[in-house]
Amino acid sequence: MAVHHRLIRRPPYAVWAVLADPACYGEWVVGPSQSVPLDQTWPAVGSRLGYTLRLGPWSANGVTTVRHQESGKELELEASFKQLGTARIFLQLRPWGDEETLVICDEHPLRGLGGTLHNAASEALLQLRHRGMLARLARLTEQDPVEQDHAGARHA
Repeated sequence: MAVHHRLIRRPPYAVWAVLADPACYGEWVVGPSQSVPLDQTWPAVGSRLGYTLRLGPWSANGVTTVRHQESGKELELEASFKQLGTARIFLQLRPWGDEETLVICDEHPLRGLGGTLHNAASEALLQLRHRGMLARLARLTEQDPVEQDHAGARHA
C-alpha cells in the first residue's frame, strides 16, 4: 500500500476547493491528459470523471468514481481502467496549525491486472506518482489564494 504525505501551505478548505473542482482534476492528478465530468455532482458519492491517459502512441480511457467523501476532510476514489483493473485512492486532509494542511494519499490496486502484478517495484512507482501528484496539488492550491464561502464554492 503506497502512502505519501505533503504539507500544503493553505488551510483545508482551500485544498478541498481544488479537489472538489472537476476542472482541476487533470491539473493535479499525474497521468490523465484530459478529463471530463460524467456527472454534474462531483465530488458527491457515486459521481464520476472520465479521462484519457496517453503514453506515446498508446492511450486508454478510464473512469474515476467517488466512493466516499467527507467535505473538507476526505475523498476516496476508485480509478478504473479496463486493461489494468481498478485502484483505490484515498486523500485525507488534516488541519496543521491555523493555515496549513497535511494531505495524506493512500493508493493501492483493488482488482484486475494491477492487483495481480502488484509488487515492490510497482509500489515504488506509486510513491513517485504520489510525490508528483501532491506537488501538483500543492502548487495549484498555493499559487492562487482561494476565498471560499461555507458552501464550498471557489472564488478568486
